[in-house]
Amino acid sequence: MKKTIKVVSVLDTAKSYEYVDENPIRGGVKDVYFSPDKEYVVAFYRNPLDEGQKERIMRIVSTYLQSIQSGNASEYFLNEIFRWPYDIVERNKLTGIVVPVYHHKFYFAKGYIGSDNIRGQDKVGKWFTAPMFRNPQYPLRLDQSELGDWLSYFQIAVNISRGVKKLHQMGLAHSDLSYNNILVDPVTKSACIIDIDGLVVPKLFPPEVIGTSDFIAPEVLKTQHLKLQDPDRHLPNQKTDLHALAVLIYMYLLRRHPLRGGKIWDLDSEKDEILSMGEKAMFVEHPQNPSNYVKADHLRKWDAFWGDPQKIPYTVTGPYISELFRKTFVDGLHDPIRRPTANEWETALLKTVDLIQPCLNPDCTEKWYVFDNTSNPKCPFCGTPHQGTLPVLDLYFKFDDEVWKPENHRLMVYHNQYLFKWHVSRKVIRNENLTMQDKMPVGYFTFYQGRWVLVNQSLSGMKDVTEQKEIPPGSMVELTDGKKILLSSEEGGRLIYVTMANQ
Repeated sequence: MKKTIKVVSVLDTAKSYEYVDENPIRGGVKDVYFSPDKEYVVAFYRNPLDEGQKERIMRIVSTYLQSIQSGNASEYFLNEIFRWPYDIVERNKLTGIVVPVYHHKFYFAKGYIGSDNIRGQDKVGKWFTAPMFRNPQYPLRLDQSELGDWLSYFQIAVNISRGVKKLHQMGLAHSDLSYNNILVDPVTKSACIIDIDGLVVPKLFPPEVIGTSDFIAPEVLKTQHLKLQDPDRHLPNQKTDLHALAVLIYMYLLRRHPLRGGKIWDLDSEKDEILSMGEKAMFVEHPQNPSNYVKADHLRKWDAFWGDPQKIPYTVTGPYISELFRKTFVDGLHDPIRRPTANEWETALLKTVDLIQPCLNPDCTEKWYVFDNTSNPKCPFCGTPHQGTLPVLDLYFKFDDEVWKPENHRLMVYHNQYLFKWHVSRKVIRNENLTMQDKMPVGYFTFYQGRWVLVNQSLSGMKDVTEQKEIPPGSMVELTDGKKILLSSEEGGRLIYVTMANQ
């Protein structure tokens, strides 16, 4: 018989929570119990907490929760990006936190991986960063319907970047950002950061863990032998979050680790791990130093495609993301101050989405690829070449009365692609604060009777500058080489310059 127990909030004794005292889920340091209606869980720490630990958690469930609730896009962060604990309880001298349950999309709907029944298990990110789980030769293979396509992982990375950005804006650090503490659903392109109760409040509450293997920053591993009070000891902080964030994005998009190459530093495997991920860490695709390049003949057969950078180099992610990978894993690997911020990652990811093209091969598992700016573009995943002309639209902003300057942002056109307000105007920023109205398309591109055209759905002030003709809503303009189109005459409105590629 199920035993339901009631516990009272530490912060507000008028509040109480019920949980079923049966078969808890055992985490690393907590035992997790479901509420009778499975709307929330009560997670008790197995060991008593000291006053500093309790104070940190109290601030997380009060001060910092209130900060998110009162900030911009609060519903997005609390319902989509975080599973934020919202109360603290105690029972038998053990502290517990109350956390909303995961959305059902973060549980596997399919019943098996190979012969293993995983129906109902959490979709932790690790399932989606390893090539073996999508290789037909591997005995435990994820169902293709759960994997999404390559474009799915760009939006997943955007959501994670926004979550990290929000934490850092509040002065917090996650301290243990890894694929174990992020749930993802490639089908809906969703991501959710969990284990919020371990947040680091800089200069107030030190981290309790140094992180998860694969995601610990080199400076943390390099100095882990020093005492906690040693000024040379590096502990998890916002800069180490940025290392982990870059590793996550690299692994989601390229399905391998950026530092696990062919170099062996010590025959003792434990020492080699600490050196290769710490003091001696080296990017496996370092542009000038090949010492840690992956040895393809050492790869397992189910890792052979994604695991080999010679087959799928990091540059397939496009110019904006490639630059940030270089900044993180070359410039910033041992110099934390040079690591790109979460906001830089978000911007680069969104700009890269505008470069993505659909693969013409209906059997391509990835479905999308980033245009590589070559004269003969092709999908790097299946080798299918692009067919037909390809309009390339470079965005310009008005610098002065008669002066337009390039934005370093371009839009690659494909059939039935939408045009949005964030393309049209510099005043509309594509971030978590967009309204539903801002998310509505204002035009679309289509291949019509052998011509590429832009159809204006709702924009007033669109103009064909080359022909000096207005393009009113409901009409269209042909995209030809050298064409200039003013998208909006309002302040902040952009101009596009058309180049026809692959002619």
